Amino acid sequence: MLTSNPARGVKLPKRPPRRNVYLTADQLRRLADESGRYRAPVLLLGVGGLRWGEAAALRVSDLDFLRRRVELHRNAVTVGRQTYVGALKSNKNRTVVLPRFVIDALAQTVQGKGRDELLWPSQTGGYLAPPAATESWLSGAVAPVPKSRPDVPARHGSRAAPLAISAGANPKVVQRMLGHASAAMTLDVYADLFESDLDTVAATLHQRYSPPTDLATPGEVKPGLG
Repeated sequence: MLTSNPARGVKLPKRPPRRNVYLTADQLRRLADESGRYRAPVLLLGVGGLRWGEAAALRVSDLDFLRRRVELHRNAVTVGRQTYVGALKSNKNRTVVLPRFVIDALAQTVQGKGRDELLWPSQTGGYLAPPAATESWLSGAVAPVPKSRPDVPARHGSRAAPLAISAGANPKVVQRMLGHASAAMTLDVYADLFESDLDTVAATLHQRYSPPTDLATPGEVKPGLG
């Protein structure tokens, strides 16, 4: 019966951002061990920072075991029951360097495969679709993993960012690993992971520029920062 919408022009309050939850190194290791034949892709996703479609499209020829690198230039996206293979999300190919334990797991995966074969084909020989949240190998693997924090693992937080940042990687390196368009985007998405850097900077500045307590006297100005 109203001739106009009284809610038109009313701005809703911003929804508070959801707290990110990330896998620890120990949780990732245990999740991989519980994943059975999918141990290698779990390690690759969790440490290398690949998206699911990038990992699903990998072929044996994309791996360089001597240099511990994986070349990414395809992305397999599943829509309904159809899989579409195209360029990466950023439209730029990238190379990811992997630690030895991930390369060793991938080496076991490729045994007996030809260079053009998929690393993890589906039961029908096509591209492997993402696991369902329930009643899948992933849900079965998550159950035994101890949960030091709720909602483990986070869908996005299971990528490589937290482990890379804890290993000392700067935002530019993390950006290249994850294939983000810019380091600014990486900082926006994972800003909470860099908060500990503020404590590190403060502690380093204190250690570098504070005068020794045994040499300081009341009213004395020590040289340093001017």
